[in-house]
Amino acid sequence: MSDARAPRYGRILLKISGEALLGDRQYGVDPGFCAFIARQVADVHGLGVQVAIVVGGGNIFRGMAAAAKGMDRATGDYIGMLATAMNALALQDAIEKAGVATRVMSAIAMNEVAEPYIRRRAVRHLEKGRVVIFAAGTGNPYFTTDTAAALRAVEIGAEVILKATKVDGVYDADPIKDPQAHRHDHLSYADVLNGRLQVLDATAVSLCMENDLPIVVFDLNTPDNIRRVALGETVGTRIDGGDTA
Repeated sequence: MSDARAPRYGRILLKISGEALLGDRQYGVDPGFCAFIARQVADVHGLGVQVAIVVGGGNIFRGMAAAAKGMDRATGDYIGMLATAMNALALQDAIEKAGVATRVMSAIAMNEVAEPYIRRRAVRHLEKGRVVIFAAGTGNPYFTTDTAAALRAVEIGAEVILKATKVDGVYDADPIKDPQAHRHDHLSYADVLNGRLQVLDATAVSLCMENDLPIVVFDLNTPDNIRRVALGETVGTRIDGGDTA
């Protein structure tokens, strides 16, 4: 798909939840939905945008849920990190089938399947036109993949975080349960933190606020949304340091 418009962002970080890879399945990875994501990534990559991705692991294992049932929290989080690596490899396969060179970089050493995360090497991959998928979160328990996304985005100099969700932005109530729920077009970091809005965890939002890194929350299921955000169109909800009054 050709587009004469210049992208608004030269380097983006896409945060995808593990649950997004379920597609229509109850568990695991849906190759068809991975291919759907891969086509969108290849599309925006074709605009000249450098793309990094952080993927969660909730479709396979969630550390907090396991901890609630008695497992040691740190152990559960490490298992979750391994789940993100599985998802990263599935996405890598799909994106490379879409014709884009891809590298998986892991915060936990697993040299046979992924490169170790080294910031300068990650930036170099992006500069060479490769999509970089960051696996294993931050490499530490007690930190979510949302926080990993914010951390990696700041480290590599991304200009925006694209937070992919199942709904078309941030609402003042659950839009599935409340048909009167209102969608916000724009929020400040303070709005999200003070309102305890379940967008990203507070650590991730605080890190973005400290580094003036905007977040766009959008519906992953709508085709071309990643392209539209990259081009600067108004999609979903934008979170930044601007005044919402």
